Amino acid sequence: MIEIRDLAVSIGTREILRDVDLRLMPGQITGLVGESGSGKSMAALSIIGLLPPGMQAEGQVTLDGGNLLGLPEIALCRIRGKRIGMIFQEPMTALNPLMNIGDQVAEVLRIHQGLNREAALTRARDRLDRVGLTAPRFPLTLFPHELSGGQRQRVAIAMAIAERPDLLIADEPTTALDVTTQAQILELLRGLVRDENMAMLLITHDLAVVAGIADRVAVMQKGIIVEEGPTEELFRNHSHPYTRQLFAASKHQPRLVLQPAQPRPLLRVEGVVREYPLPRASAFARPETFRAVDEVSFHIDQGESVGLIGESGSGKSTLTRAILGLDPLQGGRITLDGQEIRAGRGMPPELRARMQVVFQDPYGSFDPRWRVERLVAEPFHLTGLPRDWRDKVAEALYDVGITGDAMSRYIHEFSGGQRQRIAIARALIIKPQLIVLDEAVSALDVRVRAQVLDLLVQLRVRHGLAYLFISHDLSVVRQITDRVLIMKKGRIVESGATHRVMEAPEHPYTQSLIAASPRIPEGWTAHE
Repeated sequence: MIEIRDLAVSIGTREILRDVDLRLMPGQITGLVGESGSGKSMAALSIIGLLPPGMQAEGQVTLDGGNLLGLPEIALCRIRGKRIGMIFQEPMTALNPLMNIGDQVAEVLRIHQGLNREAALTRARDRLDRVGLTAPRFPLTLFPHELSGGQRQRVAIAMAIAERPDLLIADEPTTALDVTTQAQILELLRGLVRDENMAMLLITHDLAVVAGIADRVAVMQKGIIVEEGPTEELFRNHSHPYTRQLFAASKHQPRLVLQPAQPRPLLRVEGVVREYPLPRASAFARPETFRAVDEVSFHIDQGESVGLIGESGSGKSTLTRAILGLDPLQGGRITLDGQEIRAGRGMPPELRARMQVVFQDPYGSFDPRWRVERLVAEPFHLTGLPRDWRDKVAEALYDVGITGDAMSRYIHEFSGGQRQRIAIARALIIKPQLIVLDEAVSALDVRVRAQVLDLLVQLRVRHGLAYLFISHDLSVVRQITDRVLIMKKGRIVESGATHRVMEAPEHPYTQSLIAASPRIPEGWTAHE
């Protein structure tokens, strides 16, 4: 058992965590939920002694009767990876791109057990088999870039459990994964806790995930645990106002937008084919291609919101790039308001200006060296910079709820939700007809997500916008779209009104996606 008592973290005079108490029991999963910035990750980093420089931790984190907070770095190094393992949100940043997966898992064993390379690789093979990356399909010689997101996350899990630790910390381990992969990873984690009799601390903002896997749950607000208890009991009988707010946000439904009686087609995708050449098996072998998008056809009307759903690798991103004019087609055509979209420099700027995109990670799509006013004004390169461009930037920011001195600040000074609002302002600045939202709310906590979804609905009404909403989260798609397209292996296998497809799916693949989607059991929050 690992016991946390009176944990406090501060930087200078500012308190980050205060009076945090948790008991992490063997064979149990404890969920830690709360908004971004509530202190969840700081609590995890405190446990393993990885706080950023300048932060001070006080209190007790007890393992085998000793306080981890008082240990020197050399002693903590012997505990990290051996007694306490950690899985991070983004496996690609946790894995070394220059090392194959076998050596990365073996490295943990060589460091902590002093095994030679051959013996360590044998153990690594066993750990990778345990997380579902079995031989011969997944040889030890594979590199991270050769794996999907879910497979990379399994490698990260194999590294974290290589030494069968007492505690496994999982920090948002499924946020970037599609619903079926997410379900597989959660089932894997549940099985590991049971079979290895380890304790697990699961950090997430997804209440449905917690409901499906956790034995206990703790709710954190502004560095304090405001409520804690057995999962079902807390879900049914939570009393703290903050917990009530979280649950209300998780069930939030934006007001639906009525479609015009006679909709006008805006985007047409007709028989689109996108292929990629495959490496030749030999110098004299025939060249082969991989068809990522296979004769896809659909349309989006003016002012309509259409969802695009599918597992990772289904072709969603490839199709999106073609729609945005970033990738050439090998067949079919795409038109926006009657004008054909072609990839390359030949695409007229005025046509490109009619489409904008909002990405999953707004921070990664902004130049950190520029102030917000320049970031939001960036699309004017398509239409020409007007004399009153600063007024237009201020108007766009006001439209998304960003006011004050935001224009003169840098993007790192804003929260995740504020950054996403700024990204939407940038997309709005040149008044497009269509906005592509690529996992635009997947990284946001439930309250911020509800706010952004409300904002998108308001902007759609105000400006007559059409949306192509790409998401792994079926609950979000249900809230924000009129129609939905289900994509599998490059084809649209089902489409129709969102409520119809979600309530009565016809295709087996759609049924499997809906079945894999996490949800809070009926009746657990019936009193609200």
